[in-house]
Amino acid sequence: MHHESPVKRRKSRQIRVGSVLVGGDAPISVQSMTNTDTCDVAATVGQIRQLEAVGADIVRVSVPTMEAAEAFGQIRQQVKIPLVADIHFDYKIALRVADLGVDCLRINPGNIGREDRIRQVVDAARHHGIPIRIGVNAGSLEKDLQKKYGEPTPEALLESALRHVEHFDRLDFQDFKVSVKASDVFMAVGAYRLLAQQIEQPLHLGITEAGGLRSGTVKSAVGLGMLLAEGIGDTIRISLAADPVEEIRVGFDILKSLRLRSRGINFIACPSCSRQNFDVVKTMNELESRLEDVLVPMDVAVIGCVVNGPGEAKEADIGLAGGSPNNLVYVDGAPSEKVTNDNLVDRLERLIRDKVAAKMALDDSTIARG
Repeated sequence: MHHESPVKRRKSRQIRVGSVLVGGDAPISVQSMTNTDTCDVAATVGQIRQLEAVGADIVRVSVPTMEAAEAFGQIRQQVKIPLVADIHFDYKIALRVADLGVDCLRINPGNIGREDRIRQVVDAARHHGIPIRIGVNAGSLEKDLQKKYGEPTPEALLESALRHVEHFDRLDFQDFKVSVKASDVFMAVGAYRLLAQQIEQPLHLGITEAGGLRSGTVKSAVGLGMLLAEGIGDTIRISLAADPVEEIRVGFDILKSLRLRSRGINFIACPSCSRQNFDVVKTMNELESRLEDVLVPMDVAVIGCVVNGPGEAKEADIGLAGGSPNNLVYVDGAPSEKVTNDNLVDRLERLIRDKVAAKMALDDSTIARG
């Protein structure tokens, strides 16, 4: 298959969030945020492990109180994935989690307050070698900017972001990334386009408060898709009123659609019509849920009839084309075997898992030789 993405990425200065590189030529990372009570250490650790299992690169945890900061310290010791702490209002919490091993601080400098407080947070970040995310949000613009612009606009978001960037410039601190989120697609996209031209730091993309699972996914895919296709964006968060695990899945699906990341199975499936020789929708649902654990990149085509079936199946690692009386399975572009409808899913799953094992063995031997 055509694996290279035509996207030309904006050049940005690389930062490091724990073990994950963000910006430069690093893969675009996918993040989510826990929605458990941070003081409930077991629940939060459990959710972080679920996010790790579906391939999250970075997880953010809200730390609203000093008590939550102490809980964060315990959480940090129990998980491996890079953690970002969300800090609002109280700079002392930022200083505490910096000591407790956080990998990145997310602050909204507008609500951290005075210059000397921002300086202390920056000094702590510098001392521990951790980057900061400046998080600007249309819902919490500074009062004077609200007055100046009358309402949130891309220009207002940009001015807010640049104000914070200037703080860091004065303190000679360059290890940061910036987000300018809005719940309106055009406002967010406009603000990121302006910001991309003004700074060299990586950009964290998101459409904030995007909505429920379906509407939020669509809004995020449209907004982030516009930016990512232009090469803007180094790390992404899909904000859904849903299980955070879904945010990670949607994030990878968006990157996969633009060929910016390949992780797990890329399914090519027809929407199904009366030409189908097996139940495509049922087969797809079953395959997707059975193979959610697969992180090895692979193209699998599931096509219901002989019109487009053979063509798509030949291009995939494993393909299925509906046929009468039997369906035809292709492996690596060549017809391999006939399968009947009654053991279709079992047989496909077996073939896919065998192929995954072979690919992993090949990768391991390459690494061993490398």
